[in-house]
Amino acid sequence: MNGSDRVLLDPTAEISPVQRPRIERPTDLTGLTVGLLDIAKPRGDEFLDRLEELLNGRVGAVRRYRKERFSKIAAPELRRQIGEECDIAVEALAD
Repeated sequence: MNGSDRVLLDPTAEISPVQRPRIERPTDLTGLTVGLLDIAKPRGDEFLDRLEELLNGRVGAVRRYRKERFSKIAAPELRRQIGEECDIAVEALAD
């Protein structure tokens, strides 16, 4: 199976899973706005702090976001905000 044959499923608890097409990944981050989403798991902020350090000066901008808690799906308003303000997003998952 090659990369274009893969099907990605949303890991949230959907009664009827929705298939979404893969978005094209950028080949270069220069000038892009990168969103860093802390899902509120322990030490996720440490990972994102370091990633932000590495990205600063290499991308257009870095924006930080945080979910209320890891056990809840990100609020639609937060997902919309990230989608409107960022070209790509990274979600921290750590313990």
